[in-house]
Amino acid sequence: MTKQNRLRTLFFILSILVVATACSLTRVGVTTPEEPSTDAQIQQTTVAPSILPTQSSQTVIVPQYAALEDSLEAIYEKYSPGVVSLQYSTIEGAGQGTGFVIDKEGHIVTNYHVASGVDKLEVHFSSGLKVYGEVIGSDMDSDLAVIKVDVDPDELVPLTLGDSNLVKVGQTVVAIGNPYGLSGTMTVGVVSARGRVLDSMRQTSSGTFFSSGDAIQTDALINPGNSGGPLLNLNGEVIGVNRAIQTAGMSLSGEAINTGIGFAISSNIVRKVVPSLIETGSYAYPYLGMTSYSSMSLAMIEALELPQSTGAYVISVVKGGPADVAGIRGGTVPTSVQGLYKGGDLIIAVDGQPIKDFSELMSYMVVNKNPGDTITFTVIRDGQTLDVDVVLGSRE
Repeated sequence: MTKQNRLRTLFFILSILVVATACSLTRVGVTTPEEPSTDAQIQQTTVAPSILPTQSSQTVIVPQYAALEDSLEAIYEKYSPGVVSLQYSTIEGAGQGTGFVIDKEGHIVTNYHVASGVDKLEVHFSSGLKVYGEVIGSDMDSDLAVIKVDVDPDELVPLTLGDSNLVKVGQTVVAIGNPYGLSGTMTVGVVSARGRVLDSMRQTSSGTFFSSGDAIQTDALINPGNSGGPLLNLNGEVIGVNRAIQTAGMSLSGEAINTGIGFAISSNIVRKVVPSLIETGSYAYPYLGMTSYSSMSLAMIEALELPQSTGAYVISVVKGGPADVAGIRGGTVPTSVQGLYKGGDLIIAVDGQPIKDFSELMSYMVVNKNPGDTITFTVIRDGQTLDVDVVLGSRE
């Protein structure tokens, strides 16, 4: 199958971008088994078509959540004042997104792709207060940014970060945001999966993209404009920052079709990144300098002559990068499958913890490690199992 004919998954960046009367689309590549990624699994992202914003909204409880109605109403009443609507202007036009208050000092968390390239952001509170905010820090790898506003502390309702390590698949979650300009909109769903790996916004020198690990998948309905809004548990704690939706092709009107699958940056990533953004304006992400497949079929596993189906197979290492310096090996021996090379290391555990795939490796690294830290890989090489210590670098 040619690259042009390959079915690709599209991901919406959930901010609205209005350019005159037209829509601007930004795309980020997808990793398939044939297309390795650098320190990443790659998704595809598209900025959504926009509509004119309105100021009204309505909370709808779907029937299956009727038993939780009192709880959901209480969550909305208590925590929605901590969610703000964002309006911004760039050289490309105007747009909207969402953010949420994290302290009484006026710091607001949102997405990098909402705040990037923005000189001034209008911050609209649920009380009706509207002020300008300043972007004081941003990180394209995690897709996070921090905005500072100067308002009376009584106007600020900080939301608490939960522990995303405690999140369970199937638990009920709530998204509050500004989809299509409908400020204060609340939707309800469940956690569908944990440990997903999405595109970083940072491109490598080879044209692929780095990754952002430890994402939470949810079916709580999120749409363009929800970017940067909180994903809450039933205790009202932020367990994620809404970032992207998966789409399935385009409608006849030219709009991407929302599949109902959404993704949020985990709160433990937020807990690591945001303090650095407030203090220094940036965050240093750990760097391995290697490529791996996001998933492998049985046919690939057989062609690579791997002894097991779990683990992260090393396709290649960046010359002079941390993995290369540590002696991690990529595949060099041609197989019966064109473009597939055997002989690379199969990483089966990280710091003693078994991993099923590259997603688990990346999620562990971005949550638990920093540049300069040592990470220990247990690898299978030439039929032997050995440990290799890698001193992590920093993405540039």
